[in-house]
Amino acid sequence: MPPLNLPVIVLLAVFVLIAIRQVGRFRLRIWQVMLGGGVIVFIAATATGGLQASWGLILSINLDVILFLFGMFVIGEALHRSGYLFHLSHRIFRRARSVDALVLTILFAVGFFSALLMNDTLAIIGTPLMLFYARRFGLSTKLMLLTLAFAVTTGSVMSPIGNPQNLLIALNGGVPNPFVTFFLYLTVPTIINLFVAYAVLRLFFRKEFGKEIAGFRDEPLRDPRLARLCKAALLLVIALIVLKVALVVLYPSFEFRLTYIALVAIIPIVVFSRERVAVVRKIDWSTLVFFAAMFVLMAGVWSTGFFQEAIAELSLDLTSVPVILALSVLLSQLISNVPFVALYIPLLRNAGAGTREMMALATGSTTAGNMLPLGAASNVIIVQNAEREKETLTFRDFARVGVPLTILQILVYWAWLSII
Repeated sequence: MPPLNLPVIVLLAVFVLIAIRQVGRFRLRIWQVMLGGGVIVFIAATATGGLQASWGLILSINLDVILFLFGMFVIGEALHRSGYLFHLSHRIFRRARSVDALVLTILFAVGFFSALLMNDTLAIIGTPLMLFYARRFGLSTKLMLLTLAFAVTTGSVMSPIGNPQNLLIALNGGVPNPFVTFFLYLTVPTIINLFVAYAVLRLFFRKEFGKEIAGFRDEPLRDPRLARLCKAALLLVIALIVLKVALVVLYPSFEFRLTYIALVAIIPIVVFSRERVAVVRKIDWSTLVFFAAMFVLMAGVWSTGFFQEAIAELSLDLTSVPVILALSVLLSQLISNVPFVALYIPLLRNAGAGTREMMALATGSTTAGNMLPLGAASNVIIVQNAEREKETLTFRDFARVGVPLTILQILVYWAWLSII
């Protein structure tokens, strides 16, 4: 085993602190812990390597990811602020007349939108909606929160913009025509796995299922003008995705970055809305800080060669689909899925991995989020937002359902990637 060094020690400390989130009387937030780790590594690199080393860490911040997240968060906050989120949700869910139908509808509807708007966005705006339904219909808050968590994670697998780690793979993994590739490789098993999530939830919450529910009503729009602009933004996202796919097919030399989708789609909101300042001020800035700091910390860790040497000593075939899936699920629990993917992409590319292997990395690292609360940032967002509303979802609550679900879902993806 290679010797530990400062960036690796800092990385381990960061994730221990994220897990316990408490030092004495001080309650730590995840973004604060990651920022502290990034700052320590940055200062150490500057002290030992000078300005060149520190500048290299600054350049490691992936602006494409940061800007894409910014754009999606603006749309998400505008949806919430305008009331269009609740209005649209009730129109989708009001046909559900039982808990069974409601859970199944949430899994597929939220899963679809997380593939379109990114899972962290749906986690932020979906948590209050799940708590609202739990209270309105007298349902278990744990069932509703877990349904949301599994929906945003599982649904996001099939899209290059469904989650930050897929975005990293689409941008840096050499994946041709990301939207078409993700769709062809991952849509069918993802649909199967949404049904698997329903079956597992039904098994663990047997007493909740079978109940009849009633009382859906249309929620009024709080800001009709902003709601219309949100509709325009969503239509732009869909149109730009279609344009991206067409350009890759018809004009492959033309560069149309995924980031453009998010930045162009928010134009109606930031240009024409009177609430633009309030919307931008209220987006999840702490998550953006988290990702920027994470890129700095991961670059510092990568530069040490620690993980490269550790994996090399295991004598594993890094391009084997089963190995990729297993490492993705297990290591994502230790260092979270986005940092893991940031570390693993260079290893795969250096080993000459192809599209199938990158899709295995996307499925394994994303599905890992269904296992434990720390497996994905979207889980942490759901837990933290629920705690603000005096509700809780403990590590045990999550693990007892998430562990068997993750194993089953990984088996589905493994079988599918073996035959496609």
